Amino acid sequence: MAEPAQTLVKRNSLERFLLLFADVRAGEGFIAILLTGNLFLLLAAYLIIKTVREALILSEGGAEVKSYAAAGQAFLLFLLVPAYGYVASRVNRMKLINGVTLFFISNLAIFYLVSRLEVPLGVVFFLWVGIFNLFIIAQFWSFANDIYTEDQGKRLFAIVAFGGSLGAVLGPKLASTLFETLGPYLLMLVTAVLLGISLIFPNIVNRMESGAGRAAKNAGDATQPLAKGGAFKLVVGKPYLFLIAFLLIVSNLVNTTGEFILGKTVTEEAQRLAKAAPATMPAADNTKPSAVQQSSKKARDFIARFYGDFLFTVNLIAVLAQLFLVSRIMKFCGVPASLYFLPIIALSGYSMISFISGLTLIRWVKVLENSTDYSLQNTARQALFLPTTREEKYKAKAAIDTFFVRIGDLLSTALVFLSVQFSLSLQTLSVVNVSFTALWLLLVVGIGGSYRALAAKQVDAAAASDTVGR
Repeated sequence: MAEPAQTLVKRNSLERFLLLFADVRAGEGFIAILLTGNLFLLLAAYLIIKTVREALILSEGGAEVKSYAAAGQAFLLFLLVPAYGYVASRVNRMKLINGVTLFFISNLAIFYLVSRLEVPLGVVFFLWVGIFNLFIIAQFWSFANDIYTEDQGKRLFAIVAFGGSLGAVLGPKLASTLFETLGPYLLMLVTAVLLGISLIFPNIVNRMESGAGRAAKNAGDATQPLAKGGAFKLVVGKPYLFLIAFLLIVSNLVNTTGEFILGKTVTEEAQRLAKAAPATMPAADNTKPSAVQQSSKKARDFIARFYGDFLFTVNLIAVLAQLFLVSRIMKFCGVPASLYFLPIIALSGYSMISFISGLTLIRWVKVLENSTDYSLQNTARQALFLPTTREEKYKAKAAIDTFFVRIGDLLSTALVFLSVQFSLSLQTLSVVNVSFTALWLLLVVGIGGSYRALAAKQVDAAAASDTVGR
């Protein structure tokens, strides 16, 4: 087979460096770096205001209010997704991206001004952040799917997604460093500045794609609004999109339930160790904390140490996998086959947990599950939209990545509630997760067949267009 013409052009130094991580061809390096930088800023901005969100909601309302507010996000998304589709049908892609981002920036400025009046913002801001992070990330990946062909996406999405992994690591660090100095409300303005800078990147990419004459048909389409049609109607009306939506519901249900299993086990272990530990010696002034206070502090310290180590391990493995494994797996296995890794890991892990309980086992099952989810699964899931239409990339993807993701979280909450009411063991919850993971694998089989059919259809259409052009 002849080498693609694009690879016959000499790669520049940036592209030769990126070859360490993915199959980057001549002319692709700069745009890939721009998209990586864009996603880095978006994820860093989100993780900063996520820190602010947690501080406000927990200090003003507590964990119970936070749980109820999470349910409210699904209701708001049910209303906002059609509104997003309405706007997308009336403006081109850059007006959509710029307009939505500027809208969120203005919201942050309003929150800051309202905070000066000492109005409680915890619940409202929690709801807003839940909408913001889903829409802004979904919109980014819609744009990346619109820019790249199916072949480019398989090769380059791993590099682009690394920007998100890096932002997810550095964002919380920046927030924790600045929180005591600036406080929660000035951090909102810091986030607004990052979002403003992030707008530079897609606008440059759009001009490069349009001005360089690449994919002339796509460049022309990019100046036009999307076709009319509701987002939910697109998802329900096309089996392929409906399977992806169902996949996200089931995978989120499994993952969130697994987080509960881990959290419950960590809490029980912390309480056991706190009770077994010797009493604290009196302080210099002969004051001595009560037994309850000592036990509570020891349990809290254990939980903090555990999750600090757990999250560091997950993020480290995810970043290394994103850099060195994801692109190679997607290149040699393809997008559909890449989707099998996470459910197989989850099926194996929860099967073991259902027979053998223990914090060490649960910890490593969740480390492997979450690190794979954040790296390979996330990249492959974004690539599923490469062979779809522009309307499906922007409208249907927004609905799937927002509303249907939250439905999975709500179903997990309902499952946990029932497990508490009926005193179900963690082993029983693991068995339930095994059942849903088996369904997850069946969905991957269906999605794989549909993806290959759509990709083949695109290739045939491109070949027919070339033939007519000659």
